[in-house]
Amino acid sequence: MDSVAPPGLSLVSVLSLLACGIQLLAAVLLTHRYGGRSSAEDRWVLLWLFYDVIVHLTLEGPFVYMSVVGTVETSEGPLAELWKEYSKADSRWLISDPTIVSIEIITVVLDSLLGLLLIHAVLKDKYYRHLLQVSLSVCELYGGWMTFCPDWLTGSPHLDTSNWIHLWVYLVFFNGVWVLVPVLLLVQSWFSLKRLHELRWDDDINKKK
Repeated sequence: MDSVAPPGLSLVSVLSLLACGIQLLAAVLLTHRYGGRSSAEDRWVLLWLFYDVIVHLTLEGPFVYMSVVGTVETSEGPLAELWKEYSKADSRWLISDPTIVSIEIITVVLDSLLGLLLIHAVLKDKYYRHLLQVSLSVCELYGGWMTFCPDWLTGSPHLDTSNWIHLWVYLVFFNGVWVLVPVLLLVQSWFSLKRLHELRWDDDINKKK
């Protein structure tokens, strides 16, 4: 299969990308199942939240386990092979780098919990929805910053950008999504809270008349 794949693609990379596609499909199905009565905008939010939680629990959770009991490099199985493939772009994921593992522990535990609570808040239109949305978005952005900034400050010795799939798919696309979407959610929360403030202001004015 490697011989017929585009340059830079291997069987493991194809299967890894297929696994990501299956996760996205699961998020789509969950959004369709539970978010049918939500607005179009909130369905997009739910799609992201379901995908976010699925990735944290089914990919990053096993990574944390492998890194705590050993390393990805010494682990076996399909998920170990997936992380070994990603580690070709960032070798820190192969050797249980303390900074990476620390970030992933809080991501798996805290971000997954916030994501699940936020899904409930969106579906039930809870008053604390945007508090959770802002908190989760900031956590995601901070996690991304702390993942890459320490390596950038030392000249990026662990990053391999010589291969197009390592650079543009593994590093830029998959990490960029966790920057772009949280920023968009922060913008949405900003305007939603602004509208609520304006409505409250208008109500106060009407009561004084």
